[in-house]
This record gives sequence, structure tokens and C-alpha cells, in this order.
Amino acid sequence: MSGKFVRASKYRHVFGQSTKKELFYENLKVTINAWDSNLIKTNGKFISVTWNSSGGGAFAVVPVEEVGKAPDQIPLFRGHTAQVLDTDFDPFDERMLVSGSDDGRIGVWEIPATYSFHNAQDEDGNVEHVAPVKFLTGHQRKVGHVLYHPTAQGVLASSSLDHTVRLWNVEQGTNPIVLTHPDMVTSMSFSYGGTYLATVCRDKMLRVWDIRKGEVVSEGMGHSGPKNQRVVWLGNSDRLATTGFSKLSDRQIAVWDAFNLEKGQLGGFYNVDQSSGILMPFYDDSNKILYVAGKGDGNIRYYEFQDDELYELSEFQSTEPQRGFAVAPKRSVNVKENEVLRAYKTVRDQCIEPISFFVPRKAEVFQDDIYPDAPSGKPALTAEEWFAGKSVDGPILFSVQSLYDGSDPVFCPTDNSPARGTEASSPKRPAQKNSSPARSSPVRREQAAASDAATTKTAPTKASAVKAASPRPSTDADKLLQTDDTVNQMLQKACSFDEVNRAENPARDTSGWDSDDEKSASPKLSPMRKASNSRTRLSPQAVAHETPHRDLSPMARESPRPRLQVDGHPTTPLSAKSMDLRQSVEKLSALVQQLDTVATKLAAAADEKDQRIKKLEERIQQLIDSQSSQRSR
Repeated sequence: MSGKFVRASKYRHVFGQSTKKELFYENLKVTINAWDSNLIKTNGKFISVTWNSSGGGAFAVVPVEEVGKAPDQIPLFRGHTAQVLDTDFDPFDERMLVSGSDDGRIGVWEIPATYSFHNAQDEDGNVEHVAPVKFLTGHQRKVGHVLYHPTAQGVLASSSLDHTVRLWNVEQGTNPIVLTHPDMVTSMSFSYGGTYLATVCRDKMLRVWDIRKGEVVSEGMGHSGPKNQRVVWLGNSDRLATTGFSKLSDRQIAVWDAFNLEKGQLGGFYNVDQSSGILMPFYDDSNKILYVAGKGDGNIRYYEFQDDELYELSEFQSTEPQRGFAVAPKRSVNVKENEVLRAYKTVRDQCIEPISFFVPRKAEVFQDDIYPDAPSGKPALTAEEWFAGKSVDGPILFSVQSLYDGSDPVFCPTDNSPARGTEASSPKRPAQKNSSPARSSPVRREQAAASDAATTKTAPTKASAVKAASPRPSTDADKLLQTDDTVNQMLQKACSFDEVNRAENPARDTSGWDSDDEKSASPKLSPMRKASNSRTRLSPQAVAHETPHRDLSPMARESPRPRLQVDGHPTTPLSAKSMDLRQSVEKLSALVQQLDTVATKLAAAADEKDQRIKKLEERIQQLIDSQSSQRSR
């Protein structure tokens, strides 16, 4: 029996941990408004909380250091004439933030230098509330979401029930760019460099905009369910992740090519569960981990994004459901404790609970492999430069080691060579949209089907090469593999998948898999990934030596592929780019391992049956001998 092999990842054992009760923020009054927003935001120094107040809208700002029970009288940020729906902190000025309200205005606020949440009362017990610096007006209806630009200081995006997204120069109070939608936008996310904006709308369409041109460069149908969707740009890549619902109300996650949305999701929808709460996604580009918090439940799931697939790492479970959730910037984590993410969740609309996620390590030196350079609080552009057309590949980064050393931040140049391409090359991608009719024409589909058929004919040779490369001892499963035609068909399909993927990206790095011994513990997997994540592999050198590769036409690469089945159950749909040679071999090895187990059980059952038959025969013989002796007497 071969040993158990699991996917090698330094984040496989990341775990979430809540803080002590004394470090909670208590006696809060989180709004009970049903508007779909995160309710809380943080910049690592302060936490903004949409407040449940009367007499106009208000929100509170809690300094991170002021933990514990808040007094009954606290300073609020007042000025709106209706409910506050969303807030966001300026990423380049920790004391500036904005708010969107039901009154159709955007408030710009500055946190006073002497501001205190717990000690704001004067000698007479009075509290002075904070007034806005100014209001931004232009929307005709309620402003539901506000989001600061990731690289340009003073640039803000806002969405409204008037079906528009407006880009603001906050300093000047102008909104020269208006992106008009057919319905209300429910979520939006900037690209890594801030040139593009991804939006999801109530019409269920996912769109990517070239902001300054005001044009849609790619669009496609998102989740089919009636509830709101969320979108997040997956860091320094051209990939998006969305959360939403199916028609049967299953909660789903999907990964998309931002500039080819019409082609659909990559690898199919990931079904999570059937809860009713909206999933709030947050992406940590430094560690390539997607965190998903559900409204109305206490679970926080997290997945590692690799090769266009999401691999479930684990899940933070809590009996206390959250309605609001916020993630602090990387510069807020405790590097010496190997903390990779710090988050905050609301609890019973009365307090905020801090949660930290750690990589379990004992080394007492800086772990540079889990702390690459991260976005700093220094802007790469001014608002005037950005609106004038200037672009950058990404935010200015800083060395996280400076947090470990306790020294001044060391700024680093932005990495301009991501694995999936940079935004500098992205403008060329939208041209592919014009070629989509050709890709979906009947002639192309017939050619793709013919190419797939030709690939399948060569698969038996490859399957035999993979089998010959395996150093396994001979078992009863080998006989099953030789006689069972269903297994051969599965091998042919898997090998044809491998041919397509090799043709798409022959330079793919395939060093992301490793083995543990048979007793090594693997992370708990959800039903959506139990089939695709329980993988084993053969020697990559042997497979590379034995398995030839053919170049396939673009039509073959875009042809539909059937679902692979294991134990009669279809696995999660596989993306062509996410399935390489090692993964194919590992799935085959997992199948062989399962067949070995079945064969062993069958052999044991047969032995037991033989023993029972032997005992029965002996008993019958004894009875025959007994009767014979009685007759002879």
C-alpha cells in the first residue's frame, strides 16, 4: 500500500484564534439596519462602527488600544440626516475616513489628534461629537458603498441606488468619472494597480471597467441566485473571486479571468453550504489566502489560491454569529508571533471580537517566506496624477522585516512581474473580447471536438507509461486495472486533460506538491473539495521521462471537457489551467490507492468466506461419519 500524499503548502496548518474576553470591545450599539455592507472597517489603528442611533445617521470610531467596555456616553461622528450605510478609511492617512449615507451624500471626516473613545467626557459629563470636514454631493439617491483607491491618494469610488459608480477627487470635491449601470451595484473592488474596477450588480452581471475610459472591458453572468453577490480582486493578478448563491440557494465561490468574463468561471462553482447569509470575501495577497466570512454564522473559512484553484485550508468556527467583519492591513500583524492576518467581527451587535490567524512555527527568527513585501501607507500617485492618466503597476511596498526589527519602514519597489501578468499588459487583453464569437462558433466547436477525439486516441499509451512509472508492489488492484474498462476510460480522460493543460502552459511550475507519511494529518476538507484534494503522486522524473507532450490547437484548449468521476461521484469541475501533469497523475494514483483498498477488503472477505465454508464442510463430514457409525452398529 502506498503512503498518503498531501499538497505541500506552508499555510496548510494556519489556524484562527480569538483573543481573551478582556480584549473585546464591548457595550457597542451596532446598527440594526439591514443594508448589505460590512458594518465595520479598520485601518489597524482605528475601527469604525456603523452606529444604531436616532436623529440622523452616525457612526463611531474606536481606537484599537481602547479595549474593554465602552462608557454609556461616547463621541459619535454626526452630520448625516439619514442612516450611515458604509464607511472606509483613507489607506494613506490613518486619521481620514469617509461615510456613505441614505441621505445621498458622502461625508469626509478627520479624527481629532486628541480623540478618545473612552475618555471623551468633560467635567460636566458632556461629550462633544465630531463634525464632518465636508460633504461630497452628486448622487441622486442613497450611497450604499464607499471604497478608497489602492494607489492614488484622495481618489474614492462610491456606488449608489441611482445605478452609478462615481470616482471622486476628494480634495476638490469633484466626480469627473461616472460609470453607469443598469441596476444598483452591490459590490466593487479595485485592481492591484487601480486602473480597473470590478463591479457586481443586481442584474447578476459581473463587469470589469477601464475606469478612466469609462468602458466595460469584460462582462459575464455571475451567480444565478437572487441574493446579492460580492467581488474581490485577487491581488497582483488578473483573477477575480466572487461569492453568491445558486438557484437552489447554495452559497458559492467562483474564480474568474478578469478580462475574459464571458468565458465563465474557472473550474466551476465551489459550493460551500446552504446557509442564507451572504459571504464576505477578503483576500490577502501576501499569502495568497482568501478569507470568507458568512453573515449570520460564526464560521470563517479560508482557502489558498494556487493555479486558478481554491484549496480549502481550514475553518475558524464560533458559536457567535457575525454580521460585520473587517480585516486590518498587513502592517498591523504581530510578526514575532507569526500572525499573518488580524480581523475583527461583530458579536450580537453589542461588541467586537478580535481574531488572529497564525502560521504555527517555533523558529525565533524573521520568517521571510511568509512575510513578503506588503503594501505600505505611502501613496504612489496623487489624485491629480491619476485623473490625468498616470498609472502604476501597484502600491508602494514596504519590507515587513522592519516590523520585526522595530525599525523605520523600508520601502521597496513594486513587483512588476506577477505570475499571471501585470496591469501594464492588461489593456491588450480586452481585445480578446471581440474574438469571443469566433471561439463559440459551430465550426470552431466541431474542430475542438475533433481535436479532443484525436487526443483521446493517444491516451492509452500515456496511461500505460504512467502505470509503468509507478514503483508500487503488485496487488489485486493491478488485476482490476487490467480488466476493468471503466478505469481505462477514466485514465484516457485524465491523460487528455493533461495534454490540454501542457499545451496551454508548458512552463508551469510543478513543484508545489510534496508527501507526508501515511499517518500525517491532512486538513479538514469540505464536500466541495474532498474528491479533488485527496491526491497522491508518482515520481515526476519518471513521468516526465516516459510521457511525451503534443501541442494542441487553441480550439482544443477551449473545448468543453467532461467531469471526471471517482467512486461514482463527479468531482469538482476542473479548470484547464489548474490541472497539470502532477495533479493528473496524483488523481490516478489516488484512484489506484482506492482500488487497492477495495481489493484488500474483497480479499479479506473472500478469506473469511473460505474459512466459513471449510468449517461447514468439516461439520458436514462429521455428521456423515456419525451417521455411518450408527448404521454400522
